Amino acid sequence: MTFATATIPSPTGDLTLIASDTGLAAILWDDDAAMQARYAPRRADPSHPVIAATVRQLDEYFAGRRTTFDLPLDPVGTQFQRDVWRALLTIPYGETRSYADIARAIGRPTATRAVGAANGRNPIPIVTPCHRVIGSNGTLTGFGGGLPNKQLLLALERGEAALL
Repeated sequence: MTFATATIPSPTGDLTLIASDTGLAAILWDDDAAMQARYAPRRADPSHPVIAATVRQLDEYFAGRRTTFDLPLDPVGTQFQRDVWRALLTIPYGETRSYADIARAIGRPTATRAVGAANGRNPIPIVTPCHRVIGSNGTLTGFGGGLPNKQLLLALERGEAALL
């Protein structure tokens, strides 16, 4: 399979969108070489229907006009990772959950660290809102796009700023 791709500017830096034949496979920051290597071969195809819909919906999100995404998703991961990523999709816009909350939500209350690891491997950030997961003490914790971008996304969702 060859993945369709497009790179777009965003308030969080350039994002590489990657689509399979069935859905959005990844949103990557340019400095994530390990994840970039997973999605090959690729061809630039900004008119691919999933890529075009993702661009439109991300633009609306960054402008503060979209609170949910309606895209077919095709993330690759273990069953446990996919369970965590599905749980992330249930976190409402503008709200946060702890890693322990996610562990309980997937029926694995002692798997907090494993949830953190799965959250960190989320290939579709922003759309699958891993930025909404924080430490149980309320602190911001790691984010593939960097903590400043996590703060930016959370501020957007609290209505503190439209980014476009």
